Amino acid sequence: MQASLRLLTKRRFLPLFITQLLGAFNDNLFKNAMVLFVVYTVYNDEKSETWFSALATGVFILPFFLLSALSGQLADQRDKATIIRIVKAAEIVIMGVGAAGLALIWSGIAVHVLAIPLLLVALFAMGVHSTFFGPIKYAILPQHLHDEEVLGGTGLVEAGTYIAILAGTILAGVIPVQVAAVGIVLTAVIGWLTGRQVPPAPSLLERQPIDFHIIRSSITLVRGTMHIRRLYLAIIAISFFWAVGTVLFIQFPPLVKNVLSADKSVASLFLGIFSVGIAIGSVAINRLLGGHVSAKYAPASVIGMGISIVAFHVVCDLWMAQSTGQMLSLSAFLSHPLAIPLSVCLLLVATFGGMFVVPLYAFLTTTVEKCEAARTVAANNIVNSGAMVLGSLLTISLSLAGMSVVNQLLLVAALCLPCAAIAWTLHKACD
Repeated sequence: MQASLRLLTKRRFLPLFITQLLGAFNDNLFKNAMVLFVVYTVYNDEKSETWFSALATGVFILPFFLLSALSGQLADQRDKATIIRIVKAAEIVIMGVGAAGLALIWSGIAVHVLAIPLLLVALFAMGVHSTFFGPIKYAILPQHLHDEEVLGGTGLVEAGTYIAILAGTILAGVIPVQVAAVGIVLTAVIGWLTGRQVPPAPSLLERQPIDFHIIRSSITLVRGTMHIRRLYLAIIAISFFWAVGTVLFIQFPPLVKNVLSADKSVASLFLGIFSVGIAIGSVAINRLLGGHVSAKYAPASVIGMGISIVAFHVVCDLWMAQSTGQMLSLSAFLSHPLAIPLSVCLLLVATFGGMFVVPLYAFLTTTVEKCEAARTVAANNIVNSGAMVLGSLLTISLSLAGMSVVNQLLLVAALCLPCAAIAWTLHKACD
């Protein structure tokens, strides 16, 4: 662990770490400020709230599905540091559009006609931004780090990402929306400045033509990656994880508002607890594995995640039985006798999730040659995003069919079983 933390003193790691941290913070400050404000002030029924939360998630994920093949080609064929600079400059413009949307929705001017579409356009553009940055943040690590540092560096990136998600999520729930509008632009500017400090990471391949046909290149990329058995198993397992995570993140705002009868600061707290748990799991699994890339703890981790989701469901049921229907502030929520059990269950869900997913991401960059790492991560992003879109559509369908968000938790827990089976197969195939 101490050796991994020493990476934070190295220029070959620190600027990338900070740039990624700021990007994750900004994504979540903007998205959650938008979703929470709309859920709590624009809509007043669970179906509409769940629908909007799922729509926002789907809009953000869609670019990963459409453009990951192109982003992977660029990351492997061009200098990764140069791409970071271009992407972070674009973020400033995107967040300017997002800030305008937040300002309009706060003012109440043409909320449905102008403000919400403008926010969704900015959210889609941030998805494009993250699609092109995503392969780089993992693929650049084997190029800048020593082999024995890759797992530790991956763990730090994951932990830092979720700490940033925590900060952005919590702030989105407690600061005024107009302050969030200013904050996202300032953060984008700082991210651009730190991105300029990332050391060069030139392509390790001879320059080849880029295939801009997104459908053909996506099929070619996935087909060229998924034939490797350990990569196939790792990508499918990660995709199941993110399908589960997507459903949970969509459910949090309407669950907090309609089941727990709590305000948006509690919804922000839930998302924050989830982020802390992922960060804890990311660091813990690196310590358990001692820097060795292995899936031996993955099956137990995802089963633990499923059991924790069932426990979360049980506590939510008990909460409903005791609910008075009054909207709870954060302090009132924390004084409730079931608040601690509920929070612990959620923390365990996320901690086991972090322990499950971090070694699988390390598989992606250590199984292939360094020159192919970005395309491998991009292929993973395509399959992951497809699973996340399916998770969003499943949530919308179940909500329209009348299934409550509390009962949907049991379905999420059931999805952990096939995920554990895939992880066990991967463990047997590789370890």
